[in-house]
Amino acid sequence: MVFSSLEFIFRFLPVFMLVYYIVPVYWRNAVLLLGSIVFYAFGEPKYVLLIIVSVLVNYLIARGIGRSDKGFARGFLLAVDIIYNIGLLAVFKYLAFIIENINNIGGYSFVIPRIALPLGISFFTFQILSYVIDVYRRRIPYDRSLVDLGTYILMFPQLIAGPIVTYSEVALDLKCRQKKLADLEQGLKPFIIGLAMKVLLANNLGTIWSDIGTAGYENISTPYAWIGALSYTFQIYFDFAGYSMMAVGLGRMLGFSLPENFNHPYSAVSVRDFWGRWHITLTNWFREYLYIPLGGNRKGRIRTYVNLLIVWFVTGLWHGAAWNFVLWGLYYFCFIAIERIFLGKILRKLPGVIGWLYTMLVVVVGWVMFAVNGVDDFLIYITRMFGGYYGDDYLDHIVSVALLLAAGTFFSAPLFRRFYDGIKDKALGLILHLILFWASVVALVDAAYNPFLYFRF
Repeated sequence: MVFSSLEFIFRFLPVFMLVYYIVPVYWRNAVLLLGSIVFYAFGEPKYVLLIIVSVLVNYLIARGIGRSDKGFARGFLLAVDIIYNIGLLAVFKYLAFIIENINNIGGYSFVIPRIALPLGISFFTFQILSYVIDVYRRRIPYDRSLVDLGTYILMFPQLIAGPIVTYSEVALDLKCRQKKLADLEQGLKPFIIGLAMKVLLANNLGTIWSDIGTAGYENISTPYAWIGALSYTFQIYFDFAGYSMMAVGLGRMLGFSLPENFNHPYSAVSVRDFWGRWHITLTNWFREYLYIPLGGNRKGRIRTYVNLLIVWFVTGLWHGAAWNFVLWGLYYFCFIAIERIFLGKILRKLPGVIGWLYTMLVVVVGWVMFAVNGVDDFLIYITRMFGGYYGDDYLDHIVSVALLLAAGTFFSAPLFRRFYDGIKDKALGLILHLILFWASVVALVDAAYNPFLYFRF
């Protein structure tokens, strides 16, 4: 069950919110925890026990770390926790990939297991790890309540696809938030905007990319290849940013202040700037729990670039068990490194539009690498983009495509956000929200294409 579905909007959410606002305040976390388990069970019933056991295991380990004053015991428990959580992720997400490559390299014929990927495992694994590591660092006390910790880990607004929330960001809300109707109203606004981004923009842009896949990458013209790449670039933004905005809105309805995950990334004027704006909570997680513990930039230039290489290799692998994701991470490492060495200084001296054009070219090519099914498909697609293949395969839909890309450009830019912030609490804002909600529901009624891209991860 996804947020952008009629089942969630008109069945799960109204029933849950009614119960949540009726029950006494001291039951709020128990209701939210139970509701989150039910929400997860709609999409992944066979793995409900897995996530419940994970909550219990991490609760006990964090409790042991928090109660112990012995350095060895604390370090041992932390190692056990990391092995347990990364081990689960490795088995469900990477085992088949590892065995497949062992077979290819060594000429073996080991059976490749076909294990279904639990929804959101990459997200809630990182969230669990951040909590236990922060308890180990004594940045936060361990949570004595299993219900409260389970609520933090499994809270349905961010369970499936983030944002990745650290315990300290919601600790106060978790323990003493109030259920106010004003929060319900203020949460509905970003939820509706996020829903419209997903349903009205991402889904329609996604059909263009889907049509290109049906036609076959080797058969498309250069203009059509660029249209497809730009369409996917906007699709993944409105898909993921829209879903994150819905999560923030749902969190507000429940009394939580969840962090923003996107800050107009397609306005960036360098690749480093882009990654400070895209999937912000993931970038922050890697910096805080991998890059800095590796030494960050404190141990010399060579060590800094080695640390960056490790972080970007893991970033690519985190997104998917395939070589194109690994190459995607290394691709961004190369540009980050080049900008740190010399290009960043040059870009700062040039007009911003030049930095923006360079960044968008890097990002669009990167999204092609991200979107295709393997390295071979990426090479074919890049050849079509830059090979000068001309045809009329794009002409039948040029008007609709142009309108969608223009809409993508406008609604991903800061200009729309400034306009929206100025009207969202006024009568015009109420009209806008009602129109967008109505249009989104109508689109969902007839929707034949309504994927959520980050369910792959």
